[in-house]
Amino acid sequence: MQLSARIVRLRLAETFVISREASDTTEVVHLEIRHQDVSGFGEAAPSSRYGESAASALAYVEEAAGSLGDDPFALEEVLGRLPARESAARAAIDAGLHDLCGKLAGVPVRRLLGLSRGGPPTSWTVWLGDPDEMARRAERVAGRFRRLKLKLGARDGLDVERVRAVRGVTELPLQVDVNEAWSLEEALDAVPRLAELGVEYCEQPLPAGDAAGLELKRRSPLKIFVDEDCHTLVDVARCAERAHGVNVKLAKSGGIREAVRMVHAARALGLGAMLGCMLESGLGIAAGAHVASLFDHVDLDGNLLLAHDPWPGVELVDGVQLPAEAPGLGVLPG
Repeated sequence: MQLSARIVRLRLAETFVISREASDTTEVVHLEIRHQDVSGFGEAAPSSRYGESAASALAYVEEAAGSLGDDPFALEEVLGRLPARESAARAAIDAGLHDLCGKLAGVPVRRLLGLSRGGPPTSWTVWLGDPDEMARRAERVAGRFRRLKLKLGARDGLDVERVRAVRGVTELPLQVDVNEAWSLEEALDAVPRLAELGVEYCEQPLPAGDAAGLELKRRSPLKIFVDEDCHTLVDVARCAERAHGVNVKLAKSGGIREAVRMVHAARALGLGAMLGCMLESGLGIAAGAHVASLFDHVDLDGNLLLAHDPWPGVELVDGVQLPAEAPGLGVLPG
């Protein structure tokens, strides 16, 4: 198998703001794995939060090029030869191999995995801003999405007011994502009021690794999901102590195969399972869409936040991100 890759800059439709950063663009790595004149494609969406960058992802992919071998269907063997670092880059290779295998077999990736096409509706992210501003953003997508995810954690005492403002303009199910910005005291003050506003669950309210997570889970009237706390399969069991559910992202876990292992482990431990994403094009989102039917909740709106998606093919139907029925991941550069 031959592998090539390049860094691509994606421009967002609007500035994306969370508790720790604001972005107008994001850099990803697009790769191509070629075998028998057939190409499989994958995308790495690295996060600086985990010490990864487009440059480090590209370096990893280039280093791994000589380790792929000549059998794309030997997925476990191929991925087992790769160093256990740079999760986003590993996810890109994993996606490229799945795309290639699907095309060689003539079936969509989801069918290779024995999964259905549908899944839960994706949430739409309302990024962090003033309460009225967030309410206006929520109003603008009325009728297009079936649930909203509100970014909180501005450290200005207005997070509950942000949710109240959005609740004033929509009856859609709401979830909130704090991106590690609250202390235990702030969380215990906010979550009862968020529950009264009909919020369904709170994502990563405390910093990753905070021992206070056990106390928050015990006292919270809201379900707590963790994201930054949960990367790969080995994290799932320890997250069960501090959360009611985990957010699985392919770019964090290393790809489709590890994500599938994680969701089954979560089920075995009685945890809820959410499928998340980074700021990604349709190439990255397509990989998630093929496994979305395994999850309770889905947050796959990364491609919808872009000014232009260079990899069309994922279809938003009644709020659900559906993978294409074409072989492989079903997306091509457009």
